[in-house]
Amino acid sequence: MITSLSNNSVRRVVQLCEKASLRRKEERFVCEGIKMFMEAPSSLVEKVYISESLIEKLKGEYAFGEYDKGVINEKLKEAGYEEVSDAVMDKMADTKTPQGILTILKMPEHSIEDMVSGKAFVVVCENVKDPGNLGTIIRTAEGAGVTGVVLSKECVDIFNPKTIRATMGSVYRVKFTYVEDIVESVNRLKKEGVKFYATHLKGTAFYDEVDWRGKTGFFVGNEANGLTDKLSNTADNLIKIPMEGKLESLNAAVASAVVMYEAHRQRCKSY
Repeated sequence: MITSLSNNSVRRVVQLCEKASLRRKEERFVCEGIKMFMEAPSSLVEKVYISESLIEKLKGEYAFGEYDKGVINEKLKEAGYEEVSDAVMDKMADTKTPQGILTILKMPEHSIEDMVSGKAFVVVCENVKDPGNLGTIIRTAEGAGVTGVVLSKECVDIFNPKTIRATMGSVYRVKFTYVEDIVESVNRLKKEGVKFYATHLKGTAFYDEVDWRGKTGFFVGNEANGLTDKLSNTADNLIKIPMEGKLESLNAAVASAVVMYEAHRQRCKSY
């Protein structure tokens, strides 16, 4: 059992949580909690750390919500794990009240080509900076049947612990990729037949008045500044979400959810 706060493994986990540069260099990231461990693809799991108190709970009658204790123990046996003291777990964890389990995983790899097979539905995020927003977009994307998320290199790191938590496991299942040139990537997708919409103050049609049933997608912009002109100019159409009161716009994650689920509604009817 690891009991020293200065242990090299402990330091590595802390740095992986804090430093995007190290995550990119090692192509590894950290997930906290039972749900994130249980839903993690076995092929991506590199290392599991579990606290002494959680080990005791797994031996007793403690309830683990949606997960059966026996199933948790079986996956832990399959993955293998290293026990740490509660103090060490508190040190390694990014949350204030950790659940007692941390998983180090290999980063999944996806490409733009993975996203356009069949009836593509692509979300393009440009300069989204808030970890919670990006995580919520990824989570909503899974629910709405999005086939892929393209991220500009200026977006917040999807492997940021706060983003990972906000995805609620969808980071394992939604295809995504960071790109150097967002406009060039959009143009590549357009050559594959994908039609793009951009929510914009200059939009003329409402989001539910356009056809989302074919190969399609839309742009999500920066929380403070919206989309750049360079990207919005590549859109096939500019659309808008109706606003009451004095609002000009919605939170990026909320606006994207509104659009995604309208597209999902139309696409479900067309199948």
